[in-house]
Amino acid sequence: MNKRQKYRRGRPGRRAGLLRRLSGLLIIAAAAYAVIFYVLPNPLQVDPEWKGKDKPIFVKGNYTGYFASGSGESLLLPLPLLQKNVDSSIRYEAGTKSVILTTDSELLYMQAEKKSASLNNKPIQLRLAPEERGGITYLPAETLKSLYGLDVQENADTGAVLIMTAGETVQLGQVQDKKAALRTKPTIHAPALAKMKAGTKLRIWGRQEGWLYVQMDTGYAGYVKASEIAKTGTKTVKKKPSAPTRAERRWDGKAVNLTWEAVYNRNPNPASIGKLTGVNVVSPTWFKIVDGEGNVRSQADQAYVSWAHGRGMEVWGLLSNSFDPDLTTQALSTYDKRMRTIVQLLEYCDLYNLDGINIDFENVYTKDGGSVTQFIRELKPMAQAKNLVLSIDVTPKSNSEMWSLFLDRRALGELADFIIVMAYDEHWASSPEAGSVASLSWSQNAVERILEEDSVPARKLVLGVPLYTRIWTEQKVEGKNKVSSKAVGMEAVAEIIRSKKLKPVLSKDTGQNYVEYKENGALRKIWIEDKVSLKSRVELAKSLKLGGIASWNRSFADDSAWNTLHGIHQ
Repeated sequence: MNKRQKYRRGRPGRRAGLLRRLSGLLIIAAAAYAVIFYVLPNPLQVDPEWKGKDKPIFVKGNYTGYFASGSGESLLLPLPLLQKNVDSSIRYEAGTKSVILTTDSELLYMQAEKKSASLNNKPIQLRLAPEERGGITYLPAETLKSLYGLDVQENADTGAVLIMTAGETVQLGQVQDKKAALRTKPTIHAPALAKMKAGTKLRIWGRQEGWLYVQMDTGYAGYVKASEIAKTGTKTVKKKPSAPTRAERRWDGKAVNLTWEAVYNRNPNPASIGKLTGVNVVSPTWFKIVDGEGNVRSQADQAYVSWAHGRGMEVWGLLSNSFDPDLTTQALSTYDKRMRTIVQLLEYCDLYNLDGINIDFENVYTKDGGSVTQFIRELKPMAQAKNLVLSIDVTPKSNSEMWSLFLDRRALGELADFIIVMAYDEHWASSPEAGSVASLSWSQNAVERILEEDSVPARKLVLGVPLYTRIWTEQKVEGKNKVSSKAVGMEAVAEIIRSKKLKPVLSKDTGQNYVEYKENGALRKIWIEDKVSLKSRVELAKSLKLGGIASWNRSFADDSAWNTLHGIHQ
């Protein structure tokens, strides 16, 4: 073997040694890395995603992705942020670039680039006008503070804007006697966002396994060990005080016993009505929207109001949409049209000294449901300012496009003083089969669904009951069973039973008395509204602790009806 051969044989050995030394160094480096990043706290520091951006907005310690404009008294907040985090019901109407904001007692109307505005339909001047930039409407923060009671803080160093809503509470704290790292995740191995000095003030928004999610006044938010923070109290944004409504003062703990007065061509002579034992509210169908501009026609009668007040009854005038879906679409389409209806209605309430309003909108396109809710939302503060009770009629829940699906019962339950469930017409005039107008089980289900699914408080829910029934006729026509009906009052049914010497039997399925008889070759069927059916509904309303009873309509009743419904007060 020559020297060259020995040299060549030796090179692999030297290379292996070098590789071993390199591997050793890598292992040492990896171990050092592991110690630094998996044993010792992570020394890296990173910036939050919003750093360098102008006026980032934070809610509950979280960066919202939205930005304010201006500063101090000229601060403007973006409408999408407000709709998402402050009030989802803020309405924007693109045609007029207008924004409508409501609370229980205030209705504020503003337009982009205009300082002229209105509060409860009275003109006001804003110090700062709303602005439109890049397709987004910005609203003056000072106005929002006044309306909603917002707490808005700006940080001079970072430009961060921290928002809290009225009634919101946050735990406060501060860093104890040593520095603390604010980290991106609840672990010492996560990068730090900031090194906080002792005494740094914090808002504590959450806790997670020994860590707190906190936010500095600068907007920086992340995790810090709970042991490094001392709690110093809480901050609560005060709610704006509100005066009790007429409904809260007048009807707290007292059941409503309302009957509707159906007024078609002319008002009834009050002298012919009778005593109406136990009735404490009458609701005459006096007002209706008559055109797409929102104009209201009145059939109100001062003599009727004086008669009712003289007997200790409140008068809640009913406003209908004429049951015209196209008219409703037009009349509710803009703020100006809705306000025209509201102003005219309230003027009539003033003129006739009414105590409340009952809204009865039926046969409405599902797409217009939001406009119906908005109408009530805008009417509420205006009615409250006039010391009026606000109620709205709703149908039982169903899949009907025109009669049920447009109603947002949850939202209406938050807005109105009372929701009256029209629990009748289970079987309607042109129903393909004969049946009860309102069986007890069906009525109970109608009410309970709204209580449970829409969270309407029981004290706000009033059970609507029929004082009429239908005489059903079944007969064979060309080999097929033909069904028809006509609505009649309680006295008409009682006369049929007397004259034909019929004996009603209790129908367990409906909770009502039932009769049937043959006449002129046809079978007549009647599910009777009488003391039995009315008493069961009174007991239902009381068992569910509802706000009361409402009956349609006064002219269908006999004296026994009022005596029975009076049980709602006992």
